[in-house]
Amino acid sequence: MPEQRDWELAVDAHDVIGEGPAWDAAGGSLLWVDIAGQRVHRLDPATGETWTRTLGQMVGAVLPRASGGLALCLQDGVWLTDTDAGEPRLLAAIEADDAATRLNDVKTDRAGRLWGGTMAIDARAGAGTLYRIDADGSVVTVAAPTTISNGIDWSPDGSLMYYIDTATRRMDVFDFDLDGGTATGRRPFIHFEESMGLPDGMTIDADGCPWVAFYDGWSVRRFRPDGRLDRTIELPVARVTSCAFGGPDFADLFATSAWDGLNEAQRAEQPLAGGLFIVRPGVTGMPITPFAG
Repeated sequence: MPEQRDWELAVDAHDVIGEGPAWDAAGGSLLWVDIAGQRVHRLDPATGETWTRTLGQMVGAVLPRASGGLALCLQDGVWLTDTDAGEPRLLAAIEADDAATRLNDVKTDRAGRLWGGTMAIDARAGAGTLYRIDADGSVVTVAAPTTISNGIDWSPDGSLMYYIDTATRRMDVFDFDLDGGTATGRRPFIHFEESMGLPDGMTIDADGCPWVAFYDGWSVRRFRPDGRLDRTIELPVARVTSCAFGGPDFADLFATSAWDGLNEAQRAEQPLAGGLFIVRPGVTGMPITPFAG
């Protein structure tokens, strides 16, 4: 286990696969999910209070809505609620006729559109597709085939969209047009060394530097805008799944983790696996745009 301690445990959540942290600025709280546990969480860091809702299917992401309530990115599509505990209603079916796939990581662009991809539940290669979901429920295919869509985010000026397909061990970049909602010119940006682990979720800070969570890599790493490794923050869990900035000044970096697939000895070595962690790295992130639907 790493000896360095740049982190604090925010919530000992015991998530099977914790994922998708997203800061809800209006609510002053952090949202995240437990994919396999079929749960949505909300943390108020000011009080330490946590709210959890269990859903009837796997949930890849949760995001705040501009009108209030939540956008729930479930196995079969995007569902909306008007309040945290409200009854979900279907906005957009996504591969609902394929029980072998599910939505994974989903983010909003600055116009409030959703961007996210499907993946096979057994993670087989090439079974996924990257989509854009508009506020009216329209679904547009962006890239296919993919394997495990992760780590979507945008440069501070909004001209670039970053994207990780975990199986490629690579971060790609697209040219992004906010007005048209198009991502074009996909090209490799960073090739990650195998020793780092698998690149999973990510976020971009206000300086335009990507922060990447590494599954089986015990860490979150910061890369410069030119792709060079800048900093490594070690965590006490191997399966770090995603990260996002939050807090009143966006100076807190939240990181989710998983215990899924660990054997008994590994779980004993990592008692905090599945927890939510907080790091204060000395840089700030950017607010997300709530979903416009």
